[in-house]
Amino acid sequence: MENNLTIEITINGKKMTQQISPAMTLLDLIRKELNLKGTKKGCNNGNCGSCTVLMDGKPVNSCMTLAVQADGKNILTIEGLSDGSILHPIQESFIEKGAIQCGFCTPGMVISAKGLLDKNPEPTEDEIREGISGNYCRCTGYTKITDAVKHSAAVLRNEKDQLMEVDHE
Repeated sequence: MENNLTIEITINGKKMTQQISPAMTLLDLIRKELNLKGTKKGCNNGNCGSCTVLMDGKPVNSCMTLAVQADGKNILTIEGLSDGSILHPIQESFIEKGAIQCGFCTPGMVISAKGLLDKNPEPTEDEIREGISGNYCRCTGYTKITDAVKHSAAVLRNEKDQLMEVDHE
């Protein structure tokens, strides 16, 4: 019989304490215990990226990450990206550019794009393709997804520029 462990974790800005089995994955914690269903369970072996979340700002496959490894960490899921009913610019760009296809891979793609754009606000196409290389989409050739990430980068840079201008006035 396994002894449960206690972890402290921040998910989508909410700090919480969770009792977990030592073998529980971060994906199962997110989907089963916290009932956040946006993070998808695809291959369950780290190959497809549909379970991608940001852990302390870095994309990780939550199906391959034990929940205990997230102790003391900040986790961002797709549910935490929007501001209530207002979509994040990356989400809006994916819709605008038609990069959603069937939608199963979209949460992981969007979260990977967020991780990329947070560290590199002006990525090249090659850097975008590398940034989403851990995410598989079986519906498309990635052109619309790459276009959506490029558009997101431009929108986010413009928003930051506008915020700076307002601060200096």
